[in-house]
Amino acid sequence: MGSLVVGGLVFLCLSMATSIGLILRARLPNHHLNAESKDVIRLATAVVGTLSALALGLLIASAKSTYDNAEVEMRTAAARVLLLDRVMAQYGPETDKARQLLRELIAKRLSRGWTAETTDEPSAKALGEYQDIEAVQADLRSLAPKDAAQRSLQARALEVSGMVAETHWLLVESGKEGLPWAFLAVLVCWLALLFATFGLQAPTNPTVLSILLVCALSVAGAIFLISDMANPYVGLVHVSDAPLQSAIERLGKP
Repeated sequence: MGSLVVGGLVFLCLSMATSIGLILRARLPNHHLNAESKDVIRLATAVVGTLSALALGLLIASAKSTYDNAEVEMRTAAARVLLLDRVMAQYGPETDKARQLLRELIAKRLSRGWTAETTDEPSAKALGEYQDIEAVQADLRSLAPKDAAQRSLQARALEVSGMVAETHWLLVESGKEGLPWAFLAVLVCWLALLFATFGLQAPTNPTVLSILLVCALSVAGAIFLISDMANPYVGLVHVSDAPLQSAIERLGKP
């Protein structure tokens, strides 16, 4: 589900909860909303509000951690690709085919996007990304080193190519993690309860209603950011592919 859709649904849910509170306020007997009743409602709301704030803070911290890790992984992947290309260049012209395959792999990654499905999906003219890196490794294994220096470079190239392949499979395995939806559903229920009590106590004038709608929009915006950052390779808030763009300009050079 898209992050904008999630944020929109949360906004609608909170708006409806506020409306329910306003409707109940108009229909409840006066003694249900006297000063003592409102004090109890505020105390109960404080408990739920504290729980909601803690849960929202945990989700924000988790999403930010996921985003930061993805950013580090992007820079690390670009550095490993450049290192692999330079090691193969030092080996000699025998690795020209493998270097070209590596460049094509990065170009394909940049054109296809960053989801696990697109990186593994074969097309009529292109293999899945994992098959590309395996082709590079196959070329490296087929090399016949002439001396100790080339044997060392071959071993190093195979080691780094294994790291590049590992990065791909980590993306595949973590690609569908996203948000803990059960946790998010409970949080939205708590927030809906809060906004219902706001409506229950709020006088029905344009200023109060506007403030409640702005608050609902703000909370929905926070949920949107959490959802978007929990999927760091897609969406409006996504990890920049600048490191790989920079890397592809250097690939294949002598």
